[in-house]
Amino acid sequence: MKKRRGFVQFAILNLLKEGPMHGYQIMKELEERSSGAYTASAGTVYPALQELLDQSLIELDMGSDKKVYSLTDSGKERIVEKHTEGDFWSEWKERMVWRNSKESVQLREAVDRWEKELHKAMKQARGNPESVRELIAIVEEMTSRLNK
Repeated sequence: MKKRRGFVQFAILNLLKEGPMHGYQIMKELEERSSGAYTASAGTVYPALQELLDQSLIELDMGSDKKVYSLTDSGKERIVEKHTEGDFWSEWKERMVWRNSKESVQLREAVDRWEKELHKAMKQARGNPESVRELIAIVEEMTSRLNK
């Protein structure tokens, strides 16, 4: 499964809404806002910052000795577009605590195993229309059950 940084990006936008920051400040604030449940790494934060720069949602000020990031008007608009009910930072903390829970880890492991088995079954089903139909039925049944 592809790693997604969308929620981290949105968290960064919400931080920069409060004022310009450099990368290390952003990492520390993300950790603090989750009460330590999320430990930001440079390998996550800096690629997320680059994507936000590429999308023109933030800008970079190279005027000081550190790279300082700030929100653009487009970034402010994105926050308004994506705003949901409730406090973003409460949701951030809740999500990070869940992500580190035993249940969440077990669920991700189960999904990873399922994904590997599905890929094996798809490979084995090549050229066999009956096997393909059976796989489609299994996936559709799972999807239906999850939608309940």
